[in-house]
Amino acid sequence: MGRIHICVKRTFIFVCVLICIISTLLLAITLFGHGYFHQSEEIEEILPGIVVLYVLEAATLVLSIFGVYGARKEKKWAVVLFSVGMSLASLYLFVECVKAYYSKHEMEELTREEHLAMMPLSGAKQTDIETIYNIQTNFKCCGLVQGYQDWGTDIPISCLCSDEDSTDFKCVAPGNNTRFVIHYHKSNSSEDDDHKGLMDENMLVYEKPCLPILISVESNAISLGIGIFVALTALWDVGVVLAITILCQMRRKVDVPPVIFTSQPPQYRELCDTAECLT
Repeated sequence: MGRIHICVKRTFIFVCVLICIISTLLLAITLFGHGYFHQSEEIEEILPGIVVLYVLEAATLVLSIFGVYGARKEKKWAVVLFSVGMSLASLYLFVECVKAYYSKHEMEELTREEHLAMMPLSGAKQTDIETIYNIQTNFKCCGLVQGYQDWGTDIPISCLCSDEDSTDFKCVAPGNNTRFVIHYHKSNSSEDDDHKGLMDENMLVYEKPCLPILISVESNAISLGIGIFVALTALWDVGVVLAITILCQMRRKVDVPPVIFTSQPPQYRELCDTAECLT
């Protein structure tokens, strides 16, 4: 029984240390993300989520420290605090994972509607064009739905497929019957300076449109996030189970009565046979 108690105790301490390390890393990532999006226009929308992450990560970090302290010093209140706090945090994170899973399709449709509202790209707003430029550069694609045809006759330079990209990405020639113009976008340029040159017939553009790629990347990112948080919830649940096991062992612990040794010999009484005692 003692070996089992020591094994459970060591496992619990290991889980608490692991939770402490993971919480510290997540807290550092959240701080970095907060600083990265601090000047962004989207900061007001994501700020409540960042605050929740701060509270959750700081709470699990402190609770893991209490768990290690309670297990090493056999303090029941610290182990109880760990088990209750981690149970609430695990329940909250599990609910958020379920909500994210069921809202995944809605988020994909929202992304689709937001980008389709930019069509036609030839008459899109300046901010929308900058957004699509960044998407095309990062994901090596062109247009949103029908590829380069979404741009009409003004194909942006971010659609151009270089010789190095042609080996890894599928590129096509726009055609010979239409005059294509490379559109060099600059925020402070005049209207006449936007069109710098004609497209050579040997130039290639990316074949795949960007919207399906963008939705696929967003869907994979959501699935990855849900998977990470589910694994984290499972780790917290393991810690709670071990904490409850330690509490049960503390409750069943029986105090062994002390053994007292004395130097005086015990007193004996001489026994006699029945016949001798009668006489």
